[in-house]
Amino acid sequence: MKSSVNPLFNWLDQRAAGVLLHPTSLPSDQGIGVLDGAVDRFFDFLNESGISYWQICPLGPTGFGDSPYQCFSAFAGNPYLIDLHVLVDASLLSPSDLVGVQSLPRDAVDFGLLYATKWPLLFKAYDAFVNAGRTFDRYGDFAAFRTENATWLDPYAGFLALKDHFEGRAWWDWPAEVRFFTEAKSSKLWNEVADRADAHAFFQYLFFGQWNEVRAKAADRGIQIIGDAPIFVAADSADVWSHPELFEINQNTGRAIAVAGVPPDYFSADGQLWGNPLYRWKAHQADGYAWWIDRLKANIALCNVVRIDHFRGFDTYWSIAAGAPTARKGTWETGPGLDFFTAVKSALPDCKLIAEDLGELAPSVVDLRYATGLPGMTILQFAFGGDASNVYLPHNLEGNSVIYPGTHDNDTTLGWYRTADAKTTDHVRRYLRVAGDEIGWDFIRVAYGAVSNLAVVPLQDFMSLGGEARLNTPGLPQGNWQWRYNDAELAELVENAAPYLRDLAELTGRV
Repeated sequence: MKSSVNPLFNWLDQRAAGVLLHPTSLPSDQGIGVLDGAVDRFFDFLNESGISYWQICPLGPTGFGDSPYQCFSAFAGNPYLIDLHVLVDASLLSPSDLVGVQSLPRDAVDFGLLYATKWPLLFKAYDAFVNAGRTFDRYGDFAAFRTENATWLDPYAGFLALKDHFEGRAWWDWPAEVRFFTEAKSSKLWNEVADRADAHAFFQYLFFGQWNEVRAKAADRGIQIIGDAPIFVAADSADVWSHPELFEINQNTGRAIAVAGVPPDYFSADGQLWGNPLYRWKAHQADGYAWWIDRLKANIALCNVVRIDHFRGFDTYWSIAAGAPTARKGTWETGPGLDFFTAVKSALPDCKLIAEDLGELAPSVVDLRYATGLPGMTILQFAFGGDASNVYLPHNLEGNSVIYPGTHDNDTTLGWYRTADAKTTDHVRRYLRVAGDEIGWDFIRVAYGAVSNLAVVPLQDFMSLGGEARLNTPGLPQGNWQWRYNDAELAELVENAAPYLRDLAELTGRV
């Protein structure tokens, strides 16, 4: 086991348990999970179960493909999560306005129908807000919100207003006068879409107001929220459009020169071609990583802890020529390394970060994580089918880590076990000394009993759900991020499992 004598960070020093659940999976009558009373009921379950962490996926506004890992902004929130009943209570909408969203499916998210029904209601509420003299102030003064967040909000709101004007086309296909934020601000069109931009800013005011209420409730209940920051941002985003100098794109056309992904791995024989533009790390280094530090500050304002997705990309990252059909061919390039995290530590000395360090890692990546002191991740589903040296097997773990049965990118434990090969399932049964009849709960008990200081379990595993409840399948372009539970399923969990989970947490020192 390696260690660093003086790691930059050292925050995960107490044992605890957490639940992985993206807010879109909450029950509601609005076609998708929203920030309403369902959050309170979920928090009731956490408290009764002795669970003190809630892990989520990125909260940003999603675009084509509906992935929270491909957002229009690394700073903004997802308007789909806004509870519309608040707007009815404020007379910005009428009860009858909600009939359309209330007819949407409740067992899964239909993003196509959601797009067609919720956005018109949000704009209708904005119009009512303007017509009423902009007097809605439940979440503070809207003008003050715009001023306080202008650095990211002005580019984001303008970006979406222009995207609406150009019928959703990617920003690099816009006319030259608005192709980049700097030029767009002085264009005639910027003034023409100003009202539309103000509407998008209003939606952010609503999102952040509602999320701040969630954050306050969590704090009152002793629950810490683990957020998620993808290392890369979407190509078609306000981030790249407003800061082209920070990315490997053509500074005239806006088109990517090289894009991100990973070579062939556990999930895909062709690798994963993410398509995100890569960073010009020297440009970031030149100004002390200012954009990244602002981004992390924004994440910390939303959450207590931030998981940095694809941590290995700070050491070395897979660079794929733009236009390549797969991620098979590429080159490993050098990232900013410890210099980046030293800058973060200097600017945000008390921040709590988790390193997503999954996959086949070069020794230099392992060295970087130990030097930072950040807890890494371990996945029980990756532990079996090999030999005793597998780093994810419980006997090879360490305290400064977060253990999961699986994550949002994995099948549920029950679904995984049902489709695993005979060698793997035999290894599971022999290693855990179990029959495999309740493999989901077997993995939960192992995670709770592991030396890892934090154990996080997807809600689907607590509910003993199979592959039908899988949230995301990497490489599958459609059909992801749709799973939702209902109130009856949570009530059953509270009644039948919460006392056992609290006892298990007490037995394993996680309360």
